[in-house]
Amino acid sequence: MPSEIIIGVSGGIAAYKTAALVSSLVQLGHGVSVVMTPSAHQFIGAATFEALTGRRVPQGTFDTLHHPLGPHISLADGADLLCIAPATANVLAKMAHGLADDLLSTLVLSFGGPVVLAPAMNTEMWAKPAVQRNVQTLAADGVHIVPPDEGWLSCRKTGPGRMADPNAIQNAIEEILNL
Repeated sequence: MPSEIIIGVSGGIAAYKTAALVSSLVQLGHGVSVVMTPSAHQFIGAATFEALTGRRVPQGTFDTLHHPLGPHISLADGADLLCIAPATANVLAKMAHGLADDLLSTLVLSFGGPVVLAPAMNTEMWAKPAVQRNVQTLAADGVHIVPPDEGWLSCRKTGPGRMADPNAIQNAIEEILNL
């Protein structure tokens, strides 16, 4: 059954993989809205996601021209699931501590449905105790974590931290929506 899904994109090199995830979800008939952090725009353009979804990517917390109550309210009210891929260490920390200083982090606090995270960062960052504590806190809060894969990273090292394959993230989304 088609659902309304929000895909959050944060500022990591793995953002290019999110385009494949978005495309697959749209092809399955889901309505997909994309929200990008300011840093995400350094890795992939909003035009890519607008072409794939047929929907405008909101341009910030105060995009009231298209969302009179604010996009964090209107998007949250109409969605069945929120997935953030890639979820950087910064996004994990904001979520674990309830911080809201951009559209995506504000949307997270406004959203009452299931949340899926696909962390992505280099191996040293992923291994940090603070990052692992944040992941544990989020899991304890009921957030669904699609753990990162191990492999070649953009920092020219091999290890855990690369974003899970888009198919694995899609499978997690579909499983949660079918519960």
